[in-house]
Amino acid sequence: MRGARRFEILPAIDLRGSRVVRLRQGDFERETEYSGDPAAVARGFASDGARWIHVVDLDGARSGMPVQRESIKAVLAAVGAGARIEVAGGLRTIDAVGEVLAAGASRAVLGTAALADSRMIAALVAAHGPDRIAVAIDVRDGLAVGHGWTVAAAGTDATMAIQGLADAGVTTFEVTAIARDGLLGGPDLRLYDRLVQLDRGAIIASGGITTLDDLRDLRARGCAGAILGRALYEGRLDLAAAVNLAAFDDAG
Repeated sequence: MRGARRFEILPAIDLRGSRVVRLRQGDFERETEYSGDPAAVARGFASDGARWIHVVDLDGARSGMPVQRESIKAVLAAVGAGARIEVAGGLRTIDAVGEVLAAGASRAVLGTAALADSRMIAALVAAHGPDRIAVAIDVRDGLAVGHGWTVAAAGTDATMAIQGLADAGVTTFEVTAIARDGLLGGPDLRLYDRLVQLDRGAIIASGGITTLDDLRDLRARGCAGAILGRALYEGRLDLAAAVNLAAFDDAG
């Protein structure tokens, strides 16, 4: 995947109780609220040039089933054709994935279910195509973990998880370094170096991304994109500048 020219910027909208929030290191007790109007946030992101918006149902991730359906529908309606929406959180069945795609999402992102059942993922890829199914690889101490990061389970080696899911037909992996998430300390470049070198699919980075230089570093390592969260909401990173950087690099 090194040398890939396309680099996508995906601003994140994390939903809890119909509010836009951010968690630090996935901890539900360390929440900061940024807006009570997810649709307005999505419109702003689209106006700033985002081609993709990453929407996470945090309540769904915690409960194991979709919860924020109405907020997600409002985001989809607000953006329309202005940007593509991918949805994550609580998508652990074939029906749940079908529902969110039928509602208008361009891509469904699975985490816990993907780690538990690669056969289901293969069936989803066969039914919807690889462009509409992505897998979240949330990494703590080298292990891919699920269950909204709340269960202290052993996890699966992240490298092995990607290899197995690539064999099932997955081509897009969204990799979060949990230890960096929400802390504005920069991305885990060693992690992305290791996973990009597998050459088993596109790697989209998440966790700690704060500056334009962080984005340049990730792209130089062969990542296919970056999910941006707290840095946008707290004014540390300008979305339009990030989108322009990616567009300039794609053209250059």
